[in-house]
Amino acid sequence: MSRTKAFALMAASAIAAAIATAANAAAPVPTGPASVSIGPITVHDVSLAMAKAAAEATLAECRAKGYHTAATVVDRAGQVIVSMRDELATPQMAEMSRRKAYTARMFRTSTAEWAKRTREDPSIAPQRDLPDVLALAGGVPIKMGEETIGAVASSGSNLAQDDACAHAGAARAEAMMK
Repeated sequence: MSRTKAFALMAASAIAAAIATAANAAAPVPTGPASVSIGPITVHDVSLAMAKAAAEATLAECRAKGYHTAATVVDRAGQVIVSMRDELATPQMAEMSRRKAYTARMFRTSTAEWAKRTREDPSIAPQRDLPDVLALAGGVPIKMGEETIGAVASSGSNLAQDDACAHAGAARAEAMMK
């Protein structure tokens, strides 16, 4: 490589480094509860054992009341970890429980509360049009303190009972963290 090309390459490299340094120095410092991570991060998620226990507790609660339902548990990303359905539950119940669990996870609140909020506030009602959400009671977030790490849902009984069954499943999962 000629001296001219080498010099041009070094100059371009120095300019790029100076621009990057200036950009980083000018970057706004975040305020509020969020913080910037520059290294590895630790996340919490629902384990397979926890998901199975939550789904089984959900089904057991509904079965004790005479209902044959479906239960789904999703992880922090809203992806299914466990999906179970009673022998007499229909495939539609399984799909509805999946969508309820996804909704509870994505909005970090019970689907009963989310359905009420989106029904009463026209400014957020369009959230109901998002793919895979379902504005019916029966989905409950699984929390670790204030952090939502997953969700559990039930479908196949009435809405109040689906909600009670999902709460039993979430309580079982959360008890495993203590």
